[in-house]
Amino acid sequence: MSTKWTAADIPDQTGRVAVVTGANSGLGLVTARELARAGAEVVLACRDPKRGADAAAAVRAVAPAGKITPQRLDLASLVSVREFAELIGKEYDGLDLLVNNAGVMALPRRETVDGFEAQFGTNHLGHFALTGRLFEMLAARPNSRVVTVSSGLHRMGRIDFDDLQGAHGYRKWGAYGQSKLANLLFAFELDRRSDSVRSYAAHPGYAATNLQSTSAKASGRTLDRLVMTVGNALFAQPQDMGALPSLYAATYPDLPGASFVGPKGLFEQRGHPGVVHAAKPAYDQDVARRLWEVSEELTDVRFPVPSSTS
Repeated sequence: MSTKWTAADIPDQTGRVAVVTGANSGLGLVTARELARAGAEVVLACRDPKRGADAAAAVRAVAPAGKITPQRLDLASLVSVREFAELIGKEYDGLDLLVNNAGVMALPRRETVDGFEAQFGTNHLGHFALTGRLFEMLAARPNSRVVTVSSGLHRMGRIDFDDLQGAHGYRKWGAYGQSKLANLLFAFELDRRSDSVRSYAAHPGYAATNLQSTSAKASGRTLDRLVMTVGNALFAQPQDMGALPSLYAATYPDLPGASFVGPKGLFEQRGHPGVVHAAKPAYDQDVARRLWEVSEELTDVRFPVPSSTS
């Protein structure tokens, strides 16, 4: 596997249909753009329709022959997830790729419309429900893939089954770490359960995107904004590089299922993508099974796949 893999190495994606969440900006926009440039038909799943339309125009500017469709999706609403999946089911007879990219980071405690802590509800439960509702469309296509975007900060997370929603002693970074660890547990468990869809995880390293600025703005603290601004300027890699692990996981030929892809440079913070190792808790199959079962109960979404075994 090349240590210098770039978007120019993406195989021809003509005939493939991809959904990318959070595709209106940052890593999601780059991911959608490069998939479209390689020939894929791309659905830009975005919470804000106006920003989705602007993103679609930006993608068309570099992939004028591509079919780019913005659609509204709010991962913080299970109703929106269901409506989006129903729309995709009416428009397409199958789906080749789902990139679970959207996310929120280090927010003050707030709840989704369904009463979930916002980071766990959006980053994990929203994508869990979306994947489950689109799973049969993915299974209908050969060589289909799901890529779930985690973070190196999964290493600071733990799954607190006694307080998944952070109702007691909420810590915004701890909640973020839990949601990103949940992304990995879900991605690996999905691959264990499915014999028709390959599941992967990816992380961007430290990439300069609006995720940091949004987080800092939400905190209301000048120091947070300053730290994020300086960090992005001095240490972060460009978002085009940060999107490469997702693109690698989405398109690299014969990539083993349950691979975790990230930058191969110093501390996995920057550099070209390759297979990396997650923290040990991400591979705990007992925790993964329990999280899967809890997620089914919370979202009322069940995958047409068997339970995994040890």
